Amino acid sequence: MSGEKELSHPMIKDGWFAEVSDTMWPGQAMSLRVKKVLNAEQTKYQDLLVFESTDYGNVLVLDGAIQATERDEFAYQEMIAHLALNSHPNPKKVLVIGGGDGGVLREVIKHECVEEAVLCDIDEGVIINAKKYLPEMSKSFQHPKVKVHIGDGFKFLDDYKNTFDVIITDSSDPEGPAASLFEKPYFQLLSDALTENGVITTQAESIWIHLEIIKNLKKACSAIFPNVEYSYCTIPTYPSGQIGFMVCSKNASIDLKTPLRSIDEKKEQELYKYYSKDIHTASFVLPNFAKYALQ
Repeated sequence: MSGEKELSHPMIKDGWFAEVSDTMWPGQAMSLRVKKVLNAEQTKYQDLLVFESTDYGNVLVLDGAIQATERDEFAYQEMIAHLALNSHPNPKKVLVIGGGDGGVLREVIKHECVEEAVLCDIDEGVIINAKKYLPEMSKSFQHPKVKVHIGDGFKFLDDYKNTFDVIITDSSDPEGPAASLFEKPYFQLLSDALTENGVITTQAESIWIHLEIIKNLKKACSAIFPNVEYSYCTIPTYPSGQIGFMVCSKNASIDLKTPLRSIDEKKEQELYKYYSKDIHTASFVLPNFAKYALQ
């Protein structure tokens, strides 16, 4: 029988994809049922898999870890973007590091005050695949305020001082090349690239399985920024169903747990599926085991 060869991937067995990592989430796995493999390739930097799942829409996987599914991606994208943007009085220039799927950019340009949204991602392969398989996320690339730079975030930041009001780091887990995005020199670069009252958010793992990583991350951020808080959201397809964000500001006097800017409830409902001013505040309320560990 002739025709197109059916794509496969070693992490898919008996019609199920299983996310297994003995280093990042030992002893547990997240599984999704696969309807069809849409693409499997080795980009210049990582193993990339896109598949259509039976219940979560299209799924993007990088180096074996789920990055986004069409069904629940909005929880992560909205929180990592709006926690930072609404902690700044008037963000005009915004930088996204990573985020090649376009999801964070889509949220950034919902803010009318933003004049320029720059994305810096090292792997163009992610952007190409997102444009093809994740249209709701990647539609942001067409927006006139968006500029895309393919390259290394460290090198990019080195060239920009006192430029951005908000910087959002949409990074993968701290393994391999991404490990440096969780360390003090990186946060110094971020601080230098920010304007006077600049704000950052960075992906900050799960309190259930990464408390030590989060403690070290908070320490690294606190060495650079006078105002640092940990927040989280629920999202079913990330390990433990929860992911956190470190929110940091150069302005010591603001309360990061209360948005500086907000919109009315009707507009919130139109713009956001997960984020709201109430969720903003509530997301910083941690269970005791995490609250006292991070104090």
